[in-house]
Amino acid sequence: MPLTVLSDSDIHSLLFSLKRDDILSLQSNLAEALHEYSTGTQETTGCCSTNQPQRISIPSTNNQTSLFMPASTSTSRGIKIVTLNTSSPGPNRADSIASSVKSTTPSTTSSASSVSTTNTPSTPQSQFSNLSLSPSTTKTTNTNTSSSIASSPSTSPTGSLTLLTATGIPYAFLAASELTAFRTALAATMLFTRRTTVHTLCVFGAGAQALWHIRLALLLRGKEIHHIHIINRNFERARHLMTTIYTSPEWEGLRNANEKLDFSIVSGEYGEYNRLLKDHVRKSDAIFCCTPSVLPLFPPEFLTSSEGRKKGRYVSAIGSYRHHMIELHPDILRQAVAPEHKHHHHRHADKGGVVVVDSLEACMKEAGEVKQAGLTPEQLVEIGELLMVKKAAMKEVERGGEGEIGLKRWLQAGNVIYKSVGLGLMDICVGEDLVMLARERGFGTSVEGF
Repeated sequence: MPLTVLSDSDIHSLLFSLKRDDILSLQSNLAEALHEYSTGTQETTGCCSTNQPQRISIPSTNNQTSLFMPASTSTSRGIKIVTLNTSSPGPNRADSIASSVKSTTPSTTSSASSVSTTNTPSTPQSQFSNLSLSPSTTKTTNTNTSSSIASSPSTSPTGSLTLLTATGIPYAFLAASELTAFRTALAATMLFTRRTTVHTLCVFGAGAQALWHIRLALLLRGKEIHHIHIINRNFERARHLMTTIYTSPEWEGLRNANEKLDFSIVSGEYGEYNRLLKDHVRKSDAIFCCTPSVLPLFPPEFLTSSEGRKKGRYVSAIGSYRHHMIELHPDILRQAVAPEHKHHHHRHADKGGVVVVDSLEACMKEAGEVKQAGLTPEQLVEIGELLMVKKAAMKEVERGGEGEIGLKRWLQAGNVIYKSVGLGLMDICVGEDLVMLARERGFGTSVEGF
């Protein structure tokens, strides 16, 4: 059997060639694997949780941690080995900066921190190459959230995924960086596709995870999205992501598909950061948290107050993966699982009484938000159970809910929180599919007679 080798560059090229139907097919296969993980047995499927060992973490003395993630499906066995930088991010400046990027003629001013640009097909790079920012002359002290956006440029995992047949024959070797970001976003956007309204997105972070959440959101619901707010503590890194979106030929189809689409950057360096942060979070229909933060990304009252609860949102938190890391304030999770009081005087969006997780066992052990909120296993539900609505509705009835009608209403328009720490099963399942696509479409290197 030939061994297929896919570098990060190969995987990048393959992933950026995928169309909407490809993404939906990959999501469908991943959803089935996650459903089998949550509901299957060793007698019925290789994806069941019993066949997915907990990952092993090996720290080193140079602020590096290596993760070993073995997993299996009905057709493959494999292990992903990645190393991450686990040093604490440096402190943010107390000042803030806000910059907006819209489809108009490039301009800068000295009295406001705003930059606007247009994508001119003839010279796309020139529209962004001289992008500069003139900070607001008034600076504000940001005591609540100045250190909350704790993304670091060196936190992307490096490593590999090895795939073997069910009989132990190696058939693929994949670089893990691009794959990890993609499969995480693929899972996080499963529930996003079910949302009724997705006009405004708020994305925390500006790295590979943020990029893939934005790209998949646009591929899946692009014509309905009007505003994407990118929030990152470092403006230059967010500017680099924006430059890529506005100038790269790989993004041309997506950025031209919807004339109503605009982006904004909010960075924790200058300006009215606190006001803009609250405004963007409150107006968002979906929030994607993609940073390895050790502090909440925003104050809980943005979502827990009566005003914050009037609007239903999908909130995904995938950046923090250890017990001391946290993107969402524990109060947000506590409110999501609190019993509903029928006599409040304000109309609030539906809540499901649970937090959705990729793995109950892993999140109870590793997810900082879950641990710090003091949640119990009964207050969590695995995404693999929810993806099969009729079966999930039966459990919802057992908890005193309305069954399928109430479950669908919550998933489509209520307040839904998804927390993920990552599963090796996701890598194996998505890796299998990418190897098949690579062989069909001529990506990567084939080693004969391995």
